[in-house]
Formats: sequence, C-alpha cells, structure tokens
Amino acid sequence: MLEFLVGTGLAAAAGLNAWMPLFALGLLDRFVPVLELPAGWSWLSSDVALWITGILLVVEIVADKIPAVDSVNDVLQTVVRPASGGIAFGAGVGAETIRVDDPALFSDNAWVPIVVGVVIALAMHALKASVRPVANLATAGLAAPVLSAGEDVSAFALIVAAIFVPVLAGVLLVAIVAVGIALLRRRRRRAQSVA
Repeated sequence: MLEFLVGTGLAAAAGLNAWMPLFALGLLDRFVPVLELPAGWSWLSSDVALWITGILLVVEIVADKIPAVDSVNDVLQTVVRPASGGIAFGAGVGAETIRVDDPALFSDNAWVPIVVGVVIALAMHALKASVRPVANLATAGLAAPVLSAGEDVSAFALIVAAIFVPVLAGVLLVAIVAVGIALLRRRRRRAQSVA
C-alpha cells in the first residue's frame, strides 16, 4: 500500500510539473541515501538525465509564470506530464525509500505502474489546465504567477511527502484536488452570474 502512495504522490506531482519529480528522484538516488531506484530506473540519476531534467525543470517553472505562455505550455505538456507521471510512478513504486524497504506491489507486471502513473498525472494535469485559463481570463493574467507558484510548492510537497511520509502524500493529493475543484466551481458560478 505504501508503494502505491509513493507512486501516486510522484505521479500527481508530475501532473503539476513534469520535470520536478524526475529531477528529485534522480538527485535523491544519486546524492542522498534515502532513496534507491531499481536498476531499470537508475538512468534517472545519470549525469545526462540530471542535466536534461534540471534544465527542463527551470524552463517549465519560468514558462508557467508568464500569462498566455502558461496556457501554451499546458497544451504542450499534455503529452509530457502524463509520460513523466508514468515514469515517476514506475520508478517510485519500485524504489526503496526510508518508508518502503520491500517494494513488491507491482513487481509482476512492469507496465501496470506506468499506465497507472500516466492516468494519475493526466487527471492532475487536466485539473490544472482547466483552472488556469479560467483564472487567467478572470484576472487578466495576474493569477498566473501566483497559481504557478502554488502548483510548484504543491508538487514539491507531494514529492517530499511521497518519499518520507507516503500517507501524507495521499492526504495532500486529496486536498489539492479539492482546492482545484472548488476554484473551478467558484469561477463557473461567477461566470454564470455575470452572464
């Protein structure tokens, strides 16, 4: 069960920011003894993977703060974030962490965790991509940097929680989804009252 929560937290983080969980997994595997990736995912901690994911992380963080560019970025990330979620979930459920020392939940079918991660990241990305244009339109783009910063903090919190306190990752994910749905409902009510 903890493996599922680790993978879910990482995949959900990928739905908010494609590169942050991959970069974090690579860094933790390489430099900190709190996580050991399985052999099939150890490439995440290679020099090339760390440089690429690090650079792409910075690009995504900056692009996501600029109104209009953030919406274009969300369209481009519609494929990238779910793919990243599949990788993050697959690597996360197979990793040994300080809370999971026998990751065997998905050991029989290697493709299952990837598909589960894709679905989780796609759902989170869809929620994010639904909230962002409505908020940008309602605030003339002023909400973009604030929402983006909140998404970055949420993604980071999900990653940390998934690795150190997997149950907390599940709680955070429920809270993030509830806030996203509440924002969507609030914006829709305002739009209906104006019309």
